[in-house]
Amino acid sequence: MRAGISISIREDENFTRFLTKNANLGSDVIKVVKEHGANMHQLAQQYAPVDTGFLKRHIKLDNKFHGMTYLAVVSGNAEYDPYQEYGTRYQPGTPHLRPALYNTEDKFIEDMDRLVRGNT
Repeated sequence: MRAGISISIREDENFTRFLTKNANLGSDVIKVVKEHGANMHQLAQQYAPVDTGFLKRHIKLDNKFHGMTYLAVVSGNAEYDPYQEYGTRYQPGTPHLRPALYNTEDKFIEDMDRLVRGNT
């Protein structure tokens, strides 16, 4: 015996109206995620300490899908990036990724909230 889930949907006027109204919500969400990911990437590069420019050049933005989830991942790919971000016991850090996140997150949440409230 196999376990399974069966779902049936009857056509409902309210449900049809909801789907029609929210048909573009997914693409709007992707647009907001891309926009704020790019902004965070730019800020992280701006905040990065520059000696040779290697650290700044190795801050990457990677946009990708994971199932139904769209991600914008900003990462420091230089081997010594964590030491710059957090410091060591011998020197304080020069944070660049965290400040970029902190300066991006409120506007991102605001834009996502506006999207969801405006489309439901």
